[in-house]
Amino acid sequence: MEYKDGLETERLITRFVTPDDLPAWMEYCNDPIATTFTKRDETPEELAQRFIDFTLKRYAEGLYGLQALITMDTGEHIGMCGIMVQEVNGMQEIEVGYHLIRRHWGKGYATEAAQMFRNYGFENNVAESIISIIHPLNVQSKAVALRNGMQLVETNAIFREREYHLYRITRKEWETRRSA
Repeated sequence: MEYKDGLETERLITRFVTPDDLPAWMEYCNDPIATTFTKRDETPEELAQRFIDFTLKRYAEGLYGLQALITMDTGEHIGMCGIMVQEVNGMQEIEVGYHLIRRHWGKGYATEAAQMFRNYGFENNVAESIISIIHPLNVQSKAVALRNGMQLVETNAIFREREYHLYRITRKEWETRRSA
């Protein structure tokens, strides 16, 4: 299936990430609070470049990937969200992932974007279930997953050689929520 950008919600539009997004993404990567659960032993510049390169590689390999989130009212780049193929517990899964620039936290954008990509995944028959892989201490991301209709299904899922919490929604659960 062809991965599409230009998805819209009431307040957001998406587009594929490009190398030109590096300066805008530096605000996220320079924020030690926003990157608490993503930063490794690298500079903010290296982290930003890794995000961009990894995303472009995913697109090229047909593994989906994060997309830039742009506000409709101002055209501002506020973060990234998307679906992507991930390996968890040795199995391939479809994850909806999200990272927002901190000054845009608390406005409902992460939930709005996550729900948009959850719907996209199910409407385009990408998977029978969609997950979110969340660091055990990342309370904000857990709240987004719950608002996205997901449930905590595992507290020791192995992802990139570490343990994470795994949240999931199945197609059947999504269909039940939509019809309610």
